[in-house]
Parts: sequence; C-alpha cells; structure tokens
Amino acid sequence: MNALRSESLPAPSAGAGEPLAAIDMGSNSFRLEIAQLHRGQYKRQLYLKKTVRLGAGLDADGMLTDEAMQRGLDCLAGFAEHLRDFPAARVRAVATQTLREARNRNAFLATAQKTLGHGIEVISGREEARLIFAGVARLQPSERPRLVIDIGGRSTEMILGLGRKPLKAESFQIGSVSLSLRYFPDGRFTPEAFRAAQVAAGAELEEALNLFARERSQPVWQEALGSSGTVGAVSQLLAASGVTDGSITPEALRWCIERCLAAGHMDALDLPGLKDDRRAVVGGGLCILYTLLTQFQIERLQPAKGALRQGVVFDLAERLQASQGELSRGRDMRDQSVAALQLRFGVDTEQAQRVQDLTLHLHQQLAPKAERERQRELAWAARLHEIGMMVSHHDHHRHSAYLLAHVDAPGFSQNQLHRLGDLALGQRGGLRKLETELQDETLLWQLLALRLALIKCHARQPIDVQAMRLLRDGDQVTVRMSEGWAEAHPRALYLLNEELEAWRKLGRLKLVLQA
Repeated sequence: MNALRSESLPAPSAGAGEPLAAIDMGSNSFRLEIAQLHRGQYKRQLYLKKTVRLGAGLDADGMLTDEAMQRGLDCLAGFAEHLRDFPAARVRAVATQTLREARNRNAFLATAQKTLGHGIEVISGREEARLIFAGVARLQPSERPRLVIDIGGRSTEMILGLGRKPLKAESFQIGSVSLSLRYFPDGRFTPEAFRAAQVAAGAELEEALNLFARERSQPVWQEALGSSGTVGAVSQLLAASGVTDGSITPEALRWCIERCLAAGHMDALDLPGLKDDRRAVVGGGLCILYTLLTQFQIERLQPAKGALRQGVVFDLAERLQASQGELSRGRDMRDQSVAALQLRFGVDTEQAQRVQDLTLHLHQQLAPKAERERQRELAWAARLHEIGMMVSHHDHHRHSAYLLAHVDAPGFSQNQLHRLGDLALGQRGGLRKLETELQDETLLWQLLALRLALIKCHARQPIDVQAMRLLRDGDQVTVRMSEGWAEAHPRALYLLNEELEAWRKLGRLKLVLQA
C-alpha cells in the first residue's frame, strides 16, 4: 500500500478512513484509484490503468465506433469487479474530452453506467483542470506560485495556482492522441510531420499566452509541474536514457525528437523506459510538450505527484462532508459555485431561499427516501431557477435553462448542469417539453415539488411552509391547503388549477386539490 503525505485534512468525520474510489475515463487510458484519507495521509489501496484509446475511436463524424465503445465497456466491467461492495456515495467516475466531443456519448454512457454499476459524469475542461490542480496541490503542497500542465489524449489543461487555490484554469482541445492521429497516422516520423504538428499545437495554445506566459521581470509562476500520462512517460524515458534526472527541458525534448527521426517509425523506436502503449502517441505528445516549453518560456518541467484521479478523491471527500452537514469541516465546491452564480446574475436571494425551503419540504413528502445528492441538487435548482431574468423577464425559465446547461460552474459535471437546466426549463408552462426526461421518476418528483413551491411563493412574500401539504398514493398526488386558503388566495388558486391541468395533459400522474 502506498502512503502519500498530503496537507492536513479536515478533522475526521463519521466514516472517515473508509475507502473512496475514483475512475478517470480519459481519451487514452481509463484509470481506477481506490484510496483512504485519514489523519493527514492519502493511502492508495488500489491503482489500475488500462489503455483503452477511446479518443482514437472517434470517427470523422464525431461518433464513437463500436470497437472503441466495446474497449471502454470491457475495461469498466473489470473495474466493476473491484467496486462491487462500494456504496454509490463513495464512488465518482468522470469522463473527459472524448466524451465531451462524442455525438453518441449518451448511448455509450447508458450502457457504461450499467456495466460499471455507478453513475458517470462528463466534466467540462475547466472542471477537469480544477480537479487536476486539486490532486497536485494536495499531494505536492507548495506556497510558491506554480503552473500545472496536463497533456491528455485529446485535451491539454493549464492551471496557474497558489497553495490549494487555482487562480486561472483553461482547457485546450489538443492532445497526444488527436495530434498523433493527424500528423503521424501511419507511425512514420518525418521532419515535415513534426514541424506541422508543432505549428498546429502552437496555434491552439497561442491564445493562452497572455494568461500563462512567464514574464521574467515579474514571473507569474515560479515552478512548472506536469501531471499524468504524457509528462510521466517522457520523464521516465529521459531518466532511463540518462539524459536528465526525469526533468523535462527543451534540450531533452529535442534529443527525443531526433531519436524519433533517426528511427523513422514508431515500431523501430528504441528508447529505454518507453512503454509499448505509448509508442502510438509519443510523437504528438513530444510536439505538444516542446511547443509548451518554448512558447511559455518553461526552462524545466518537473513531473508532479498528483493527477486528476487524486483530485476526484479529495473532491469526493469534501462532498461527503458537506452532504453530512459538516460545512465547518469540509465545503462542497458546488455550494460556492451556486452562490457565485446568484451574485453574478443578480438573483433575488430572499425569494430563492423561500422557494428552496418549500421545495425541499414538499419533496420530502413526495420522495422521503430520495438520495441526499438528489435533495442537494433540488436545492441548487431552486436557488438558481431565476438566473435567466438577467437576460429577460419574458420566458426567463428558458433563459435559465440555457445558462445552467452551458455555464462553467466549478464542482458540477455537465450531466448535473443539464439536469439543473431541465428543472429550470420545467419550472413553469407546459410539461410536454420534458416528456422524455420525466420518464425518470426522480426528476418527476423534483419538478413537481419545485412547480408547486413556485405557485405558493408567487407573490414573493413570506410564506407559511406548513400551509401546503402533499399526500402521495401511487401515481396520484393530493395537494392539501389550510382551511380558508382558497378564498383568501384566488390568484394562487387559479395557478394551482392550471397546474392540475398541465399534469393531466402530460398523463404521468394525477394531481388533486383539496382546499
């Protein structure tokens, strides 16, 4: 068992020290890491890596091929054997650039989640960058400003940070797999191919110069670290060849490129420390690395201890603490993102709080055994349901849905943001627009609770949360209002009757009013 020292963790909570599992579904490799966080230590229990080449399976139309999907499913089936006894709350699987791009990702994810036995989150490039930095910052702590780089199969992440805080984070759609497929498709190494690949890499990364370039008079970062696959592979071959101690320098990269050209083909490449699963992507990886070092004045890039998968473990631990109400010990990044979005879009926070309180109260009556994560998800939707008013009061629910589905919100996966968007879209108006989505019963009860709460809070005044009660009996829900409420609130009564009609047209459940 490996034990890696990290910065002091929050005081242990109930269940502290129980193993957590992270799955990184990258474009080149899938990785499973099971670890414990206890008394300031990160203890790895299991690490598995499988070269899947999912990114190489994207065809010209942006569709994953059947062969690539099967490779992914076979790998996940193997991972599932190690996760058989893990509760869902202690597993987090994240997918990166290939599944951000794949047009048929939903079909693959539906099968992949059944195979794995756990949900899979497709995360944005910036969220991937944030989690990479979290892994590096916790396992290799420093108070020096640093630049962290991660070159994956189809994307490259760059993060500027201090301590544990990422100050700037970006993701670029270029990686070792995609560049190798384009410029070294048959495995041949030529000077022309290397030049063309470096130009392409430089063009993609050029817009980052103002964000991450090192100004020698007053450097914005003092050390540069490289995380995960490509950097690790190049560092190992340089150390094994005796060129450097594992540090990556422009001179060392030129030596690597010269060796590739001398070999002429990846199959003839004889470099100590170069694993066979890296041969097909080494050309593209070297071109991106050389471009980064020369373009951003990086004199020496050191391999980092942490990576995306460790960042996922740390983030999962904080989520668990926050979900248990231990906000003084650990805080879910998503709570901070919601507060930032409320401020950014000028949300009426008093109204949002009223809607949240009543929504959760009603949802508890509809789905008393709902997972804690679903309850938190509903609370965030209630707090953000009006962000679209910044665009226009007319059809603000549609603007809210669009913003939530497309905004960068640290901590949230693309899947969950789309779900919040569905709740925002369905908060008012007809329900046919979500007819397919509402086949998911968990979303059905969430949306019903939100819509009823919005009717009760329509006047934007303080409310009696206990004045509305729900009784669920199979597919029939009875709305009970306090005696005399109907006569005192004719406008709200009108809206409730409209709500009954909306659900009748959908045909998914029967809503009955007792007032």
